[in-house]
Amino acid sequence: MSLATDHFGGRPHARAPIGLQARSLGNGALWLAAFLSGFVIEEPAPYELYMALLSVVWLACGLKLRREFGPLIICLMLYIAGGVASIPMAKEMGDAIMYIAVSGFLAITAIFYAAIIAEDPGRFRVIQSGYIASAVLVAAIGVAGYFQLFPGASYFTLYDRARGTFQDPNVFGPFLVLPTVLLIQKLLRQSVLRNLHLLVPLAVLLLGVFLSFSRGAWGVLSASVLLVYFLALVTEKASARRARLVLLGVIGILAVFALIGAALSVDTVADMFAERAKLVQSYDGARLGRFARYSLGFQLVMEHPLGLGPLEFNKYFPEDEHNVYLKGYTTYGWLGGSIYILMALWTFCALVPLLFKARPWTAFTQSVFAVFTAHLILSVIIDTDHWRHMYMLYGLAWGLIAAEKLGHGRPARPVPAFPYRK
Repeated sequence: MSLATDHFGGRPHARAPIGLQARSLGNGALWLAAFLSGFVIEEPAPYELYMALLSVVWLACGLKLRREFGPLIICLMLYIAGGVASIPMAKEMGDAIMYIAVSGFLAITAIFYAAIIAEDPGRFRVIQSGYIASAVLVAAIGVAGYFQLFPGASYFTLYDRARGTFQDPNVFGPFLVLPTVLLIQKLLRQSVLRNLHLLVPLAVLLLGVFLSFSRGAWGVLSASVLLVYFLALVTEKASARRARLVLLGVIGILAVFALIGAALSVDTVADMFAERAKLVQSYDGARLGRFARYSLGFQLVMEHPLGLGPLEFNKYFPEDEHNVYLKGYTTYGWLGGSIYILMALWTFCALVPLLFKARPWTAFTQSVFAVFTAHLILSVIIDTDHWRHMYMLYGLAWGLIAAEKLGHGRPARPVPAFPYRK
């Protein structure tokens, strides 16, 4: 560390190395990117403008595109190429071009996160911190808005459901799942008594997911927590710690029921829950409802190799696809639809071996895997194509996959004292 004399001739003071200052600035910029991902109530969102600038700056400063996450780059390029080829099929060219442009931008954000993590997987802590801070604030805004705790709070609700700083409750709820799982993961693996301060933000996140009244969000949260809990049990070798996990699971279930019970004591909440808890809504099973559109939609795209064009499906049917796999074919053609399914399966299969490796970021990897897998299932009934955090999940997943291939986090091999020489 270098020493410098102040302007008044006083005692020399320590000056931080330039490399350390640059690293701190870079981590701060990355934290802000993760934090801004929760504010997309209007488009273009601050997240999009900021990420466009940040990606350019990091690339200019030497961020590498590595072959270890090449499959993600190739799949996303082909996916967007299918969308570009589908644009001439659309009746509204301007809207179609803008839609595919947004898809292209989100693809760049996925590649950016992959490159960031592949270069230094320890940066997951920065992204995790920013994401959790954003989610807790967004959830608090959504909860406060739902209960009308301040003037104009209704702006943060939609159809009597909390939406926070998102356009749709069905995006708001799933966005909160990864940070919720990360907090639960920490409580499972570390001392609960030392982490009691996490219970308040965890309760806020859980209440935010519940008040979104999104059946998809409820399902994603349940599936993700169960998968993370299962992985914790399977990878834990000590019987005493396994017994602790079982006890925490029981306490956690009781706490969740208590939280839900307290929320249902409010009549408006109970009424909305009774309505939203139905497995099949009227718009699902109608003659041209959600489920009927799946079958008819896939039949229709069989006649259109280039797709129907971006934003064209609702001109054939009463509503949009509400299925990202169907949307892959309608909006990105046969090429894009097939590539998206391939990318999803490839990501899933490449992540599985990482779940059981002892790395400093294994708990984070397991959380990303659980939430990503739940989102793939959710994508059967909801269009996740332009969800910012979905592209972040793809990027984080491939960053972790690349980091493993590059050997980050592996124990160093012992060097023999007297190496054999020929």
